[in-house]
Amino acid sequence: MKSITQIQAKNDTKRLISSFLHLIGLGQLSKQVNFKRHSAISLTMIVAWLFEARFSRRSLYRAQSSPNFSPRTARNVLNDGRINWQKLLCLVAVKLIGTLRPVVDQRRRLALIVDTLISRPYSVKTELLARTFDHDHHQYLTGYRNLTIGWSDGNTFLPVNFALMSTRKKQNLVGASAQVVDQRTIAGQRRAQAQRKMNEVVIELIRQARNLGVVAKYVLFDSWYSSPQMFWRLKQLGLDSVAMLKRSSKVYYRYRGRAYSVKALYPRLLNSRRPQMKAYQYSCIVEADYQGHRFPVKLVFVAKKGFKNQYLVLASTSTQLTPQEIIQLYSRRWSIETYFKTAKQYLRLNTSQIQSYDGQVAQITITALTYLFLAWQERQAKDDRTLGDLFYLMNAALPEIKFIEALVYLLKSLQTQVTDFLNHTIDQFIGYLPQNIQRVLGVAV
Repeated sequence: MKSITQIQAKNDTKRLISSFLHLIGLGQLSKQVNFKRHSAISLTMIVAWLFEARFSRRSLYRAQSSPNFSPRTARNVLNDGRINWQKLLCLVAVKLIGTLRPVVDQRRRLALIVDTLISRPYSVKTELLARTFDHDHHQYLTGYRNLTIGWSDGNTFLPVNFALMSTRKKQNLVGASAQVVDQRTIAGQRRAQAQRKMNEVVIELIRQARNLGVVAKYVLFDSWYSSPQMFWRLKQLGLDSVAMLKRSSKVYYRYRGRAYSVKALYPRLLNSRRPQMKAYQYSCIVEADYQGHRFPVKLVFVAKKGFKNQYLVLASTSTQLTPQEIIQLYSRRWSIETYFKTAKQYLRLNTSQIQSYDGQVAQITITALTYLFLAWQERQAKDDRTLGDLFYLMNAALPEIKFIEALVYLLKSLQTQVTDFLNHTIDQFIGYLPQNIQRVLGVAV
């Protein structure tokens, strides 16, 4: 009886995968991403099989063969450096965002989210593998930095672009050097991008996503990326930033005619006669400077009551936002952490045995596409407006995260008590998926 249930779950999953690939029009995207094969095997057939292999929780070497091609054919496609995998992810995300836009409240602030995950493959022989500094654990690890750009409307997170970053320093390079040096090719451009500065690549990825049709007004990121330079460059793209600031004494902002670091400005506000607010402590507008360009930035100080030195500083280049809106908007950054952990825990993100750099990029793309499939299933389950015109007219749009929940998220990150909160978020995400999807993911229904 159990085997019959498993077979039925697999068949239902195949139908959902087929419906999703038809929705995003994967067949029409093949030529745009330079997928060229002389056989009758299409990109849709390859991706559908790779989805099923992910859900079977098996490697490409142990996955059940397709009746149309062998696993070796799929591995050859993944290792094909001519395919623009990053553009494929962007185009699929644009299609899903376009499908979601009619059911999203028009007043909702659409945002891009930036973050980095260290991916650690098995072999040290992998091309461009490097020693990478982990800022969370303050130590060097062997792996790549998976720089990811996501999109959020406050209810659904979609990965839209990424770059698999290595290092520019030869002494930190562990794996083989770049095997493709011609930067006119897609493979060469990908490898050159991997060895540039992270902040430059962030701007490149955001510009590419917007050129392909990703709609957003804000960019959310943590303190690793926050600087007046990043704020100014995003302003030039027509985007406002909402970010966490480092409690540094090296970066200065002007407040009431004097230059203060964030570390010096906080005691200055504490010693003033300004009353502290209930939800946050202080909010003020300062002036940032990048190469002679001055622009206003609103700062919001959030502290744990009773602890003067435990505080966070949020910054927004949109001074029209209230402190509550800044806190509420920044809390969406949590959704990219949910994506990273779901990808590692359920979608085999860090279990690739592929040795080539192109194969690693393709591996991340397939993981992101699989997550897009899950995110679409979750949104359909909790948002009746996605089901058709009658449901669209009779139901209200999904609400934004509540301010008090956003504040709790910030305080938990201040106290580094984030594991339980993250697990709860993932459990909620998985709980909305169809039962057959939960079964193939290995979740007890």
